[in-house]
Amino acid sequence: MSGIEGLVVTQTGKGVVFACGAGADPRVRALATDREWIAEARTRRLQPLLLRGKDYSALISSYADGDVILISTSRNAVLEFIGSVDFAYDIIEKLLTDPFEAMTVVDREARLVYISPVHEAFFGLRHGEANGRPVARVIENTRLDSVVRSGRPEIGEIQRMNGVERVVSRQPILRDGKTLGAIGRIMFKGPEQLAALSKRISQLEGEVEFHRREAAALRGRSFGLEHLIGESAPMQRLKTEIAKVAPLEVPVLISGESGTGKELVAHALHRLSPRRDNPLVMVNAAALPANLVESELFGYEGGAFTGADRKGRKGKFEQAADGTIFLDEIGDMPLDVQAKLLRVLQDRVVERVGGERPRHVDFRLVSATNRDLQSFVSQEKFRLDLYYRISPVVIEVPPLRRRVEDIELLTAHFLDEFSRIHRRPAPKMSESAATYLMERTWPGNVRQLRHVIERAFIFAEDGLITTETLIRHGGLEASAARSELPLEREPRASLPRLKDAIERTETALIREAMQVYGGNKKRVADELGISRSYLYKVLGDVDR
Repeated sequence: MSGIEGLVVTQTGKGVVFACGAGADPRVRALATDREWIAEARTRRLQPLLLRGKDYSALISSYADGDVILISTSRNAVLEFIGSVDFAYDIIEKLLTDPFEAMTVVDREARLVYISPVHEAFFGLRHGEANGRPVARVIENTRLDSVVRSGRPEIGEIQRMNGVERVVSRQPILRDGKTLGAIGRIMFKGPEQLAALSKRISQLEGEVEFHRREAAALRGRSFGLEHLIGESAPMQRLKTEIAKVAPLEVPVLISGESGTGKELVAHALHRLSPRRDNPLVMVNAAALPANLVESELFGYEGGAFTGADRKGRKGKFEQAADGTIFLDEIGDMPLDVQAKLLRVLQDRVVERVGGERPRHVDFRLVSATNRDLQSFVSQEKFRLDLYYRISPVVIEVPPLRRRVEDIELLTAHFLDEFSRIHRRPAPKMSESAATYLMERTWPGNVRQLRHVIERAFIFAEDGLITTETLIRHGGLEASAARSELPLEREPRASLPRLKDAIERTETALIREAMQVYGGNKKRVADELGISRSYLYKVLGDVDR
């Protein structure tokens, strides 16, 4: 050990029995037999000394018949710790024997030189039995030997020993750039502690992800009717309804399947409303972390909870003051939050978390859902009084399978969009590929179509998107064709209207032609003298 300047050994009743170096100094010998000094030294373990104008440290260790005093000039963290903390010895003993942080030490040959008593018991070893043996032969799945070889630490690794998993750290011990050995310690006693930490980390990650999505949603996107692509009858009807409802202050519920474009409808309602110059605040009700729902919707006062901003924060309703708040996926909102939301809608007043002063807010409410809220009400998953509050006007967004004639326009729009994003010419769509797209059922609606077109854009060869491109890269091979869906029989009325009779006759002719020409829609349209768009429309009506 570097810095050792002397040694003194005392024996009860005989005084100093051995001394060398600085320990032979008469003053040191006198202290070693001074009862008061020795009593204090035994308690502190480390005592300062001043000899010939030089600072020393005396480390005292007792044995059965006396004491051993080690005198050193080396000033290091260990000696400073021992000298500064009266119970330093007890701390070191605790670290070595603590069952929650069991320790294993190996030398530069990866041979065991120390195992905590609790570890010896865990491995069924007698005290000192494993000392000198290679660590890999004693401890299952150890990597202390690898740490000795590499000189690199391994922190937070999971190690399975005797059928039990532990989270451990392994660190090399270095001196002057050379590895002397390595030390392994348990960080967590069992998976319960790790699971609790993991749960907390996941919670924090969820909160970060939520705020990231919210920030992205608030970057000033604004879309009008021109972004609702389509000229089919369902889309014309949708645009007409939006134009009629947007100027009114009535709450609107947008209903439609996932991927149909409900968010675009909300943007259009806001942009065409008198509140267009004020904020449109987007809230995904299903993505709100359970522990953040109230603070996010209603805000909080400074110091309302641990980690809260000292100045407090506005909730979504306050942020939407004089504007529009869009609650997406409202059908997935927890019942307890539904009750609080109902009070806000009734009174137009919010109360921040940790606050006592009600705040009046003026906003227009637009909600959206892909759920059957009436069914949810009957199942007591959604409040009836809230349902009436949010749905004075319901706007239905049609699924893509009911407006297949818009697929051509949507495809052209997406190709143009990706051309601008990727800064490369848009490939053309072959006629067979266009037909293939119109024959799909599109369970993911416009969102799915957009993803398919983007992949086709990327993998198109020679500037052309073919059916093979869509099948290989579009992920559509498992999607059923519209012609494969069963055709519903129209109920036969005793006195049908002329229009109904014509439609049934038309449907029957198309069904017969589809069978004759093996489902070839181009051939069917040519033989019947109708456009393919009209053929797809009729087939879409039959599918419903």
